[in-house]
Amino acid sequence: MSYKLTNSVLVILLGVLVVVVFFVRRDFKARNAELLPGMVEYVAYNSQSANPNFADGKTLQMPVEGTVARGFVPLRYKATPEDAKRAGEEMRSPLAGDKSGNLDRGAAVFATFCQPCHGSGGGGDGVIAQRGFPPPPSLLADNARKMKDGQAFHIITFGQRNMPSLASQVLREDRWRVIDYVRSLQSKTMHASKQ
Repeated sequence: MSYKLTNSVLVILLGVLVVVVFFVRRDFKARNAELLPGMVEYVAYNSQSANPNFADGKTLQMPVEGTVARGFVPLRYKATPEDAKRAGEEMRSPLAGDKSGNLDRGAAVFATFCQPCHGSGGGGDGVIAQRGFPPPPSLLADNARKMKDGQAFHIITFGQRNMPSLASQVLREDRWRVIDYVRSLQSKTMHASKQ
């Protein structure tokens, strides 16, 4: 008996809803009614406007000291020869165990950013050096072979003498891949000279 009563009430409610929807037509030219409008409309300051809520009166605030952007690991080195040597002692390649595709990528990055000065073989005889710019030191020389990877990373990142910083053009991982590629060039010439 209760099922029949429940079903009857539901049928009546459905009928009332159909009648209400039929007779209450939406006016598409009128704005919708807003419930709790304070959550939709708020007074926001434009990013470049003055803001009395902060001591310096600016809306845009500097990040809290020590804040690191997501995905960015800061380098705690300066562009000095002393820090280059320190980087050589402290830094290790994060790609040391992973060699899959690193040499190919390193060769591509080397061809784009390093080859114009250092030449295709790393001998310092690139196109720019042939056009009168002072040639860079050979990457195949003993001092380059003995240089630690961290120091080479520092030089690519901050530059050295006539070489500009490549930090804004070459991704951090790609700098390590270039170093791996240069090490492969050095080992090839080392094997060739022994034969």
